[in-house]
Amino acid sequence: MLRHEFQPGRLIAGTALVAAAVIYGGDAGGAWETPWFVMIPLVVGGLCLAGAVGAVTGQVRRRGRPAPEGADADGHARTTGG
Repeated sequence: MLRHEFQPGRLIAGTALVAAAVIYGGDAGGAWETPWFVMIPLVVGGLCLAGAVGAVTGQVRRRGRPAPEGADADGHARTTGG
């Protein structure tokens, strides 16, 4: 049984930041030479992609959830006219 819901946006953000850390660590350790401007698009692009995936995931999960009792098809609460 899962203890929490899978969140792909956080997975993408973590992967991008770990990749940046590995690249920076290899450069600092002398394994290779990485220009400084490589990290900016990697980190910013990874975080933007993670945000977009998180937003899409939230919309998909909201659409897939059944409406609460006493709500119409759009999920709005019904009121008795007055």
